[in-house]
Amino acid sequence: MPRMTADEIQAFLAEEFPQAQAVGMVIDAIEEDALVLRLPHRDQHLRPGGTLSGPTMMSLVDSAFYFLLLARLGPVALAVTTHLSIDFLRRPGPVDLIARAELLKLGRRLAVGRVTLTSEGDPRPVAHASVTYSLPPR
Repeated sequence: MPRMTADEIQAFLAEEFPQAQAVGMVIDAIEEDALVLRLPHRDQHLRPGGTLSGPTMMSLVDSAFYFLLLARLGPVALAVTTHLSIDFLRRPGPVDLIARAELLKLGRRLAVGRVTLTSEGDPRPVAHASVTYSLPPR
């Protein structure tokens, strides 16, 4: 069962990472080994050509997996990304971007997972990522 709710994660972020609040990501769902995070569509996330920027998508991937770890482990401020690999598959639509983060392995020192990005209303993935986090001693 999750150790932190969406509201508790938001409160933790406000305390530990207040700069993250400006991005506007919203947790849609928390499951035992998965989390769904939404990035509302905004023009500020676009790059020339009118598509969502790669750094924006990578930030959503990283945030979704970190929030999943918070939900699963509780408030762990010092968990850090050690690997993030992303494949951009297709141009996202001009709608909210949805990230589904899934935990594949949770060890004592490392957490490994995958994140799939989709455009709201379209089940086809726009990007797929693998993510590894280093966990502080518990």
